[in-house]
Amino acid sequence: MGGESGKSFSIRVLKRAICQSNVEFSIKCMESDLAASLPVATADLLPFGRERLREYALAESPSGDAAALDRCAELISAGQREAGGRVSRTDGHLVTEFGPSEGSHLLLVGHYDTVWPVGRLATMPYTDDGTTVAGPGTLDMKSGLVAVEMALRALTAVGSAPVRQVRLVTVRDEEVGSPSGRTVIEKHLDGALAVLGLESPHPDGALKTARRGSTRILLTVQGREAHAALDPDKGISAIDELFDQVAAVRAAVPDDGETLFNVGRIEGGSRANVIAGSASAEIGLRFTSSTAEHRVLAALTGATPFRAGAVVSAKILSSRPTWPERQDDPLLATVASIGARLGQRITGRPAAGAGDTNLPGSLGLPTLDGLGPRGRGAHAAEESIDLANLPERAALLAGIMADDLAAHT
Repeated sequence: MGGESGKSFSIRVLKRAICQSNVEFSIKCMESDLAASLPVATADLLPFGRERLREYALAESPSGDAAALDRCAELISAGQREAGGRVSRTDGHLVTEFGPSEGSHLLLVGHYDTVWPVGRLATMPYTDDGTTVAGPGTLDMKSGLVAVEMALRALTAVGSAPVRQVRLVTVRDEEVGSPSGRTVIEKHLDGALAVLGLESPHPDGALKTARRGSTRILLTVQGREAHAALDPDKGISAIDELFDQVAAVRAAVPDDGETLFNVGRIEGGSRANVIAGSASAEIGLRFTSSTAEHRVLAALTGATPFRAGAVVSAKILSSRPTWPERQDDPLLATVASIGARLGQRITGRPAAGAGDTNLPGSLGLPTLDGLGPRGRGAHAAEESIDLANLPERAALLAGIMADDLAAHT
């Protein structure tokens, strides 16, 4: 090609290259501007976040207390609507959509139930000294819900918005294993590009990249009562049988240093001079592999009596599958990159505890947990968060919402 035609072609190519270069430059400038503005916007929202967290924490919401949970759910629903959410309820669990109504979504999972009974505030008061916020439910995990609201408000404040739909499922029974909440979460896994949990991170702020499997089992024994001195041979001690059953299951637990077995509660018998006719134990199990899980559960659910006439049964109260660690974790790398642009150092490692992210993680979906603020004392009297970390986590969540994760996960 030569002459004027060749020159014309060269000019068109040059113009196209310049245009493409300008587009890329504009995108980089937008990313740079957003990275600079989000930390400022979330810091400005800290007074809002403090007041919102106070409001949610003072609405005590123990698992199983329907009236208290409903009162708290009303507050949270109102807060999420104010942040631009479209809220619906399923059996008391909240499903809130932000941003686009179609296409794949970023799934956030959280909960608003706590382990603390109504009235705990009397002995464990809510406090905010400007550095630390303490009180029932502050760390686990109402501050994570507040961080989401702050993130969405910050995006609006800087003239941005989520790239894709952000779908937040907030369940009301996480602290008891999510027996009905799990079904709601499972329903929203279809079409999820990635899943983020709003639980607290490791104490040093590291995200959670895997979780042990967790199962709670009620082991029950029926024996036969008899006088312990006059007719001992006519009785079948449910307590003795229970002890032997527990010992047998403990022997089946792999000696790998990772599988955990805990008898958390035992009930049974009536009097010291009566052979116990019934007994039960609630057992908590934690697994890092499905092999160990199947082995121990088989020993429990397939238990046979040691004593003729005794009846042994095992009921699974709740179960969360093992979320194994990935050797390669593109989602963590992406979130770390977003964090770096915001001036944050993001790392991650496996966690011992289980939660609602076990399910998507076990299914192989890109999953991270620990996006809530850093703190201490989950399920303990010193439960609290580091206040300065609240806007930082909000900025990170906002940065993730504004990123096209499809290119990285």
